Amino acid sequence: MRTSDFDYDLPPQLIAQTPIEPRDHSRLMVLDRASGAIEHRHFYDIPGYLRPGDVLVLNDSRVIPARLRGRRSDTGGGVELLLLHPIGERQWECLARPARPLVPGVGLVFGGNGDSPALHAEIVGVREQGIRRVCFSNEALFEKLGYVPLPPYIHTPVADAERYQTVYARSRGSAAAPTAGLHFTPELLEEVQARGISTLFTTLHIGLDTFHPVHEEDPRCHHIHREFGCLTPEVADAINRARAERRRIIAVGTTSVRVVEQAAAAGNGAGVYPFHGWAGLFILPGFQFKAIDCLITNFHLPRSTLFMLVSAFAGKELIDRAYREAIRERYRFYSFGDCMLIL
Repeated sequence: MRTSDFDYDLPPQLIAQTPIEPRDHSRLMVLDRASGAIEHRHFYDIPGYLRPGDVLVLNDSRVIPARLRGRRSDTGGGVELLLLHPIGERQWECLARPARPLVPGVGLVFGGNGDSPALHAEIVGVREQGIRRVCFSNEALFEKLGYVPLPPYIHTPVADAERYQTVYARSRGSAAAPTAGLHFTPELLEEVQARGISTLFTTLHIGLDTFHPVHEEDPRCHHIHREFGCLTPEVADAINRARAERRRIIAVGTTSVRVVEQAAAAGNGAGVYPFHGWAGLFILPGFQFKAIDCLITNFHLPRSTLFMLVSAFAGKELIDRAYREAIRERYRFYSFGDCMLIL
């Protein structure tokens, strides 16, 4: 297995720059792992593929205004930070740009122009890949001074920041949206529940690895960055009951897969256990899924850990064929793009 096995060529015009309206009018590719069949639908058709008793597991993480643009206190040079996750009182790990000159002791300031309050910060540690540990004077100012970070391949500003949130987002902490959930509307969720399909919520705050492709030629050598997750005892019990009754567990997004399978790994085959901590599960082809039966997911970047995960779930050959067909049929790719249902 090589990282180059997970590469593919995508015409740039297929990278979605704006979201579809309404949310559930995005296209839906349905993959049947048993038969290899591929169908083309729209996301609002998804209730027809679900059964009474099915369980949808969704990630309720909410994107924070994690991008801060400011300047150095000494030289006035421009800096940009992307908040990744908190590591202590008023301290965060951040992706910094430009990173090289930001060494311990360097002071930063954000805002402070006109009526804008000033947020002061200091670099207190250096890590690899442009990551810096930063101590802030007042975290409450993130909401006022920060920007919702869009992925680097989206060049069109989003008119409404809420459009980069799921309609059920509530647990603040992500640097990027759990994009498979962006297709749901409140009305569609109501229709799903009215059909006897349960909805369960877990949390995985999306962080650094979303922004970094795999560079090692052997993907097993890649160091996946941990992300903070939570799966409550109530959700664990509900999943275990459903599995005992042979009802399907359907993950909405790769982040839901990771937190549920992390919780299942803790059970050593004895079911899904409650989980609260750092998830570092790296899913590659050959992985034995213990809890998830079906997957709703967007189309992912080449050479990414997410593309590797869906290849592990559906089989590399079927995913390669599906992506070729998606390109031929002009599907929209990535965060604001179309969706797949893998049965």
